[in-house]
Amino acid sequence: MSIRKCFLRQISYLVSVLLLATIRPLIAESASDAKRIEELERTVAELKKEVAELKKTQTASLPEGKMKTKITYDGKTYVEKAVVEEKPPVYVQQRGPELKLVLGGFVQVNFEDGDVSAFEGRFGETAVKDRFRLRRARINLTGDFAEQFDFKVEGDFGQSDGTSGNRTAFSATDIWVNWHEYPAAQIKVGQYKAPFGLEQLTPDYALFTIERTLPTGAITPDRQIGAELWGKPFTSIWPEQKDLLTYYAGIFNGNGRNITVNDNNNFMFVGRLELQPFKGKIAGQKSFLKLGGDVLNSRDEQGVNISQSSNLLVNDDGSLSPFVLPSADQRTAWSVDAWFEVGPFDLIGEYLQERVQGRTVNGVPPEFANFTTDGFYVTGGYFLVPKKLQAVVQWQYLNPGQKGNDGLYSILGGLNYYIHGDDLKLMVNYIHTWSDFRQANPEFGEDQFDEVIGRVQLMF
Repeated sequence: MSIRKCFLRQISYLVSVLLLATIRPLIAESASDAKRIEELERTVAELKKEVAELKKTQTASLPEGKMKTKITYDGKTYVEKAVVEEKPPVYVQQRGPELKLVLGGFVQVNFEDGDVSAFEGRFGETAVKDRFRLRRARINLTGDFAEQFDFKVEGDFGQSDGTSGNRTAFSATDIWVNWHEYPAAQIKVGQYKAPFGLEQLTPDYALFTIERTLPTGAITPDRQIGAELWGKPFTSIWPEQKDLLTYYAGIFNGNGRNITVNDNNNFMFVGRLELQPFKGKIAGQKSFLKLGGDVLNSRDEQGVNISQSSNLLVNDDGSLSPFVLPSADQRTAWSVDAWFEVGPFDLIGEYLQERVQGRTVNGVPPEFANFTTDGFYVTGGYFLVPKKLQAVVQWQYLNPGQKGNDGLYSILGGLNYYIHGDDLKLMVNYIHTWSDFRQANPEFGEDQFDEVIGRVQLMF
């Protein structure tokens, strides 16, 4: 018997008893009548107790949530019962017809102690204090379309370090679309790193050192808004050697990232050529040799920062700061690089040079003297424990070329512990720097500096 039927029958009993109790004054108060009434009252009390228990049981048996009626068939009869309506799962679905859509990002947190960023020329009047630093906190979305397009949208929550006015608490890094139907001739448009400089083009999370070198930061153009034609010509005709040659030819505004207006009607032209003449094994170890070369030409107006990711301008005390043009210029740069790997050993080197010349505009002569900046770095890495613990050494030099003896040298030693590859990595670097200008002009203070940097990196 169902709970519902039992409950209704008990209610009918209760109603009958109440009716009898109502007519009790009309019945003679004999001894037998009194006994019968007493029994009826006892029965009523028991029924009330049972009804209360039934209500409690029925309430407890009902599940929480919105109810709906469900009809099932057991082979003989149809049964109707109340069930809880299930909520649909929460999920995210792309709006367009993408074949692939990937959400990711990475976080890098630094601890910097000693003469912080002295290797970038930040000492004296541009000195930086010891700090914890949210170096990068990026989130990105990448995807592919059936129509042979791929794209990337990325932003950085990392706080401004004060070196560039167009880097705020949150800003765009890479926003581009690439048409790749023909691997030998792809077209890329948007904001991304101009193809100049091996170290600059190496992803932030894949570097052997915590920070890029000063020559890279002072000379390479970093991210720009523009378009480029690039490709791997041997992909279709010689698939096993598709990486033998890669070329890039781009045209950009030239005045930095997240700036939607060009500084003039001229553009920055950038080209890069990569060659991989060898990929195979040496003494049973996976090995390769990569060579590269870059060229750049740009005509810039007053107010453009030509050292967009580091420092170049030599201050009176020999320290460096970003080089914001006091008047128009024309600059030409070039570089060559090489990367040789044999098993656990890597050797990377790059040389860069830039010629900056002032331009006369509307009869007004330039407000700075022409100069040539050049520099290099050599980086070596060796896995002490395969794929886990890597030792790194580096030698770098930059000659800003603006004052006599204004060169900066740095030597670096470090360890990288790959807990889960680049996805989870711990890094520590010790950097010793000395300044030729400070050594030649001791009245400005110390000419040698030391810094320790630690980093935790997490990719997701």
